[in-house]
Amino acid sequence: MSLRKLGSLVSLLILLCAGMVFSAGKQVTITWWHLDTQDDYKAEWQKMADDFMAQHPNVKIEITVLENEAFKQKIATVMQSGNPPDLFRSWGGGVMNEYAKAGLLRDITKDVVGTKWGKTIGKGSMAVYSYKGKYYGAPYDMGAVGIWYNKAIFKKLGIKPFKTWSELIAGVKKIKAAGIIPIAVGEGDKWPGHFWWVYLAVRLGGKEAFDKAYTRKGSFADAPFVKAGEKLKELIELEPFQPGFLSAGYNDEASLVGNGKAAMELMGQWAPYVQNSNTPDGKGLGKDLGWMPFPMVEGGAGKPTDVMGGGNGYILGKNAPDEAVEFLKHIVSYKYNARLAEQGRITPVVKGAEKALKDPNALQIAKAVSLADYYQLYYDQYLPPAVGEVVKDAVQALFAGTKTPKEAAEMIDKSFVENMK
Repeated sequence: MSLRKLGSLVSLLILLCAGMVFSAGKQVTITWWHLDTQDDYKAEWQKMADDFMAQHPNVKIEITVLENEAFKQKIATVMQSGNPPDLFRSWGGGVMNEYAKAGLLRDITKDVVGTKWGKTIGKGSMAVYSYKGKYYGAPYDMGAVGIWYNKAIFKKLGIKPFKTWSELIAGVKKIKAAGIIPIAVGEGDKWPGHFWWVYLAVRLGGKEAFDKAYTRKGSFADAPFVKAGEKLKELIELEPFQPGFLSAGYNDEASLVGNGKAAMELMGQWAPYVQNSNTPDGKGLGKDLGWMPFPMVEGGAGKPTDVMGGGNGYILGKNAPDEAVEFLKHIVSYKYNARLAEQGRITPVVKGAEKALKDPNALQIAKAVSLADYYQLYYDQYLPPAVGEVVKDAVQALFAGTKTPKEAAEMIDKSFVENMK
């Protein structure tokens, strides 16, 4: 045998042995908690885990599936003990931030910033899983709150989707004059109404106003937040909502829109499903349901691409192995994001995966999310839980007319200061 052939054979054996060592590797167990208890959805997550384990024979993924409330209770218990699972569901925001401050999460910033994987996810969506410049997880599903409207009513009255707040006000007046409820809101549940005030604050103040208030270089009683209340008061004074809206629940709101009795609602990406479930035939408005982004407010500092919303993602516990980070990249990849989007389960975050969506409204939402540099998580999730409750109480007081815009903003700021000490 020639020396050249012998050398080639030795090189091949070295490569094969290296591959065997890599594939055998150190045995690693990843603990993964998720909330999708439906059999078909569970099967999707299981397939992702099975695919990863097939590619990494040294990895075993132990999956725990919990119902939402059970998850919240159990995760609180393990966090108190300082022993989080390796990978678990998170909505980002206040609760995640508390975990990060307590040193309970793994920092994956080096896997996100400037990396091929990090660049596949929208900047605004990814920011929801960061705290003080460090990343602790990633989203796989991020939607946007927007105005869901009855296209048949709009067409009949000659109304086009609103681009500005002034157009919305004019449209509300026209719809009301036609004897139709312009806007349905379930303010008895508080959170539906808080969307109106938060989105107005986003449009008026942009990212800068929120960041200043949050870092105490400013205040939640600053002009943009007071003006948000003033604009909401302008709308409330038109009496555009259904009778009894202050005690109505979200299902009441969805029912009015789904059954064609109200022209619109401000709601998240789940709205069509809830509307459909509150109609006799389970079909809702069908093709007559449209979606538009929240209108710009004249003179506001916000950008048209700024989005308020929320979704789902995963964060990593402090002791998560490197393989858990790789598994997160695996499930938040084009292949699986597009697959879940095609099934209508999520609003995808991976660039290009939105093409798999079949519903035109869902596609519109996905595009809005992908274009957002500033993605504002719902205040009642981003802020500490106690502050989130005060935000909802203050906005409900605006709807009820028991507080002025200035008083509501001051109420929120006071709570923020007290709870961030």
